[in-house]
Amino acid sequence: MSVEVWTWIMVGATFALYFGISIWARAGSTKEFYIAGGGVSPLANGMATAADWMSAASFISMAGLISFMGYDGSVFLMGWTGGYVLLALLLAPYLRKFGKFTVPDFIGDRYYSNTARTVAVICALIVSFTYVAGQMRGVGIVFSQFLQVDVSIGVIIGMSVVLVFAFLGGMKGITYTQVAQYCVLIFAFMVPAIFISWQMTGNPIPQLGMGGEVSDGTYLLDKLDTLHTELGFKEYTSGSKSTWDVFAITMALMAGTAGLPHVIVRFFTVEKVKDARKSAGLALLLIAILYTAAPAVSVFARTNLIETVSETSYEEIPPWFKNWENTGLIAWSDKNGDGKIQYVAGNSLDGKKPIFEYEANGESKRGVFQERIISNPNPEEVNELYVDRDIMVLANPEIANLPNWVIALVAAGGLAAALSTAAGLLLVISTSISHDLIKKQIKPDISDKGELLAARVAIVFAIIVAGLFGIYPPGFVAAVVALAFGLGAASFFPAIVLGIFDKRMNKEGAIAGMVVGISIMLFYMIRYKTGLVGVMEPLPQSDWWFGTSPEGFGTIAMIINIVVSVVVSRLTPAPPQDVQEIVESIRIPSGAGEAQSH
Repeated sequence: MSVEVWTWIMVGATFALYFGISIWARAGSTKEFYIAGGGVSPLANGMATAADWMSAASFISMAGLISFMGYDGSVFLMGWTGGYVLLALLLAPYLRKFGKFTVPDFIGDRYYSNTARTVAVICALIVSFTYVAGQMRGVGIVFSQFLQVDVSIGVIIGMSVVLVFAFLGGMKGITYTQVAQYCVLIFAFMVPAIFISWQMTGNPIPQLGMGGEVSDGTYLLDKLDTLHTELGFKEYTSGSKSTWDVFAITMALMAGTAGLPHVIVRFFTVEKVKDARKSAGLALLLIAILYTAAPAVSVFARTNLIETVSETSYEEIPPWFKNWENTGLIAWSDKNGDGKIQYVAGNSLDGKKPIFEYEANGESKRGVFQERIISNPNPEEVNELYVDRDIMVLANPEIANLPNWVIALVAAGGLAAALSTAAGLLLVISTSISHDLIKKQIKPDISDKGELLAARVAIVFAIIVAGLFGIYPPGFVAAVVALAFGLGAASFFPAIVLGIFDKRMNKEGAIAGMVVGISIMLFYMIRYKTGLVGVMEPLPQSDWWFGTSPEGFGTIAMIINIVVSVVVSRLTPAPPQDVQEIVESIRIPSGAGEAQSH
């Protein structure tokens, strides 16, 4: 059977499974809608947390990032996995004992202030919408390539799927759907990795195969280093970032992971405080399966890509290349006219990435970008090949000539990863509006049924907005999706940690810290990553503050947040005595078996 038929079968089967779970797990109360009734087992919550966390960025982009960055890409592995250590040690058990539904709920009650709650809601919306836009776009791209539909149609299909299991079941439906999605995505990631590891090194364990020998007796990493240096790239196993920037990016990713609201809310769904700690540990183990395999996948993919395309005649190029060429994620410009693909270090497109969709004669079209590239060759650059990093995982099975069912499995896995995270983010947006704004501030006397209706209306609104971001991605949002972690580190992480461990922290300090932290992070992202469209271009690396990249600036913004919070709190009145007593009580292990009821 063809790849298209296999893809329809696998995607259809997995979607039917998700729908079935959603109908079975319908939410009948706000407690079920917000925190799945608070009775999820540690194992199920660990699997759901892992799926919630492993988004399209983890499944599709991370191995691609490492493929092109080499050693420098290790910051993503250290930061994203290290964030779960922070969650397990510093946040999960204490937040569960506090017993609230959402992060803004915790901040509003801990800091005895609706202003603090509102600031937290705004931060949650900024972080969540920034993150979810990329998930919906990823869904559209996967559908577009594998099901041969328009990107917009792909996004609409994804919106519809998420709407069913989020609208019906809320957190209850999402939790058990994410358990299934974890199984799908981890199977889809590991099966091709095992195939390719066996194919290249004779070792079926990818993590070991990466360090194994290839058929000519050389070690795979040594071979890749040689291929890289011959083509003018830096050695794959050497780094180019400064020690400080590596630390800053890693820390920002760690704190951002621990501060992302859709991740934190998962620990409100278990019955006991010790279950929150268990589920965090299980999630870390389940995530590690993919995260330890990702470097191996990146090495296999990079080696296969170079050996397949370098100095190959375009007429003899395998079919996968021309299939992906239609998406704009890979593109070739024959600058020297010899009909062969020249892949070396350098720019093939004058720094301009191919546009996936473009306007021509007033119509939106999917592009084959050959003419556009050839019309603007850069004579100073001899590289003829553009490769988008997101192609590496999705195209890897095709490059390695694996069976069609494996290629289709990767498509199903990519969709599972994107949809599971999108559902968690959309629930955060929904609950922030229905619970933290309407229930807690605008209409406190709203009934449980009324609040549940408001939550469902809010999730429909959130899905429509997220879908529009996916169909018409604003340049700003598209450029900063990966920086959502910096926003989480700059806003939520200090307020939560100080709220747990510093009983002197008051509402004035928390509010000032969150506002200053997220504001300075947004400024830095706009000024140094995206510029202001039509006004100015992004500033160059030489102008970075303290030599810190935008990806790592969340660490500096977090430090500024902490300093502002502590200083302001010491210059203003202490929190009420009852709040200080609550802070003391949530850190006491004795009697912590049962969580405080909401």
